[in-house]
Amino acid sequence: MTNGTAAGRRAPVRTAQQKTVQQNSVRPVRVKKKFRLFSAREGMDLPFFFLVMTLLVIGLVMLFSASYASAEYTQGDSYFFIKRQLVFAVIGVTAMILLSYFDYHHFHKLAVPILLISIVFLAIVLVMPATNGVHRWISLGPLGQFQPSEVAKFATILMFAHLISLNFSKMDTFRHGILPYLLILLPICLLLVKEPHISATVIIILLAGIMLFIGGVKMRWFIAAFGAIGAAIVYLVAFSHKLSYTSTRLAVWLNPFSTESKEIMEKTWQTRQSLYAIGSGGLLGVGIGQSRQKYLWLPEPENDFVFSVVCEELGFIGALIIIALFVMLVWRGVSISLRAKDKFGMLLGVGLVLQVGLQALLNIAVVTNTVPNTGISLPFFSYGGTSLVILLSEMGIVLSISRTSSAEKT
Repeated sequence: MTNGTAAGRRAPVRTAQQKTVQQNSVRPVRVKKKFRLFSAREGMDLPFFFLVMTLLVIGLVMLFSASYASAEYTQGDSYFFIKRQLVFAVIGVTAMILLSYFDYHHFHKLAVPILLISIVFLAIVLVMPATNGVHRWISLGPLGQFQPSEVAKFATILMFAHLISLNFSKMDTFRHGILPYLLILLPICLLLVKEPHISATVIIILLAGIMLFIGGVKMRWFIAAFGAIGAAIVYLVAFSHKLSYTSTRLAVWLNPFSTESKEIMEKTWQTRQSLYAIGSGGLLGVGIGQSRQKYLWLPEPENDFVFSVVCEELGFIGALIIIALFVMLVWRGVSISLRAKDKFGMLLGVGLVLQVGLQALLNIAVVTNTVPNTGISLPFFSYGGTSLVILLSEMGIVLSISRTSSAEKT
């Protein structure tokens, strides 16, 4: 009975179109991702952009004010430094705007090549002729000089953001959370110490620690790291006489007004003149262009000690406003980064803006003799093409992140 009924029924006839629809519903649908070199889904973060431009314009004005006396004396042209810095600023702003449209996810693939290139540059600079006793610059002939440590800072931030975002769920293990980053930091730090460039080494180590902390590395590794750093400091203090470079820096730092010997007086000259400039500025400053210390009293006022001239000409209030602008820039950059749509964007943005903040903090600490003089530039203010172009390019990457961030952009 049953067989007869089943035989009597006719199987439904499926058309070719129905079969195709059924097959497609079973097979996983592959969506080909469209390659996008540039991304401009939304506008850039305008507060961050204007903060960068404000610091850049003030920096250019103060650089010209601080440098024209030494430029006339050393180069025979009062506009020597400002003309070159303006060219670097135009290149940097152009790079910043272009990178703000560049899809920052492509930096995933560029992380390893940029890291390797930076290590090669750090090795090459060691065989270059020394300037003022240090190997920090590669001569480019009439184009000026190139400073590899600036590339190393960016390469380290990029590589850490790349690896942490890939291994975010495994960062509490030694294999994924500690070992790869030690292997990256060791050659970079050793090469920087060899230059020697202590300030760049400190900035890179601090940035690495912050990014690992955000990445979820367990606290016991930081306790071990602090212990190692403390032991290193004790060693430097106890055996500093074996490290002539560090020993001199520490002696100058501890007593900048010492008249113990001619050598110490020569070494403390820059720090002493910096403190005179800061004290001369008082509350409101002596006025733009009216600094006295820049007239060959303060060595190289256009570089690491430009903030001393800022304090002398704009006073405590002017210096405080500039510090506030740096704080607002870092705060805005971190806010953008924390609202990025992925962990790579978040880590990359935080690392880049904190680099600016740490560098500004250390520079101000150096010119006020709060920490030993380690030779570190003030972002957007100090003369230097490599630093300015790379810094503005990095701000362009933060602006690229802001285009997809959920932060309010106006």
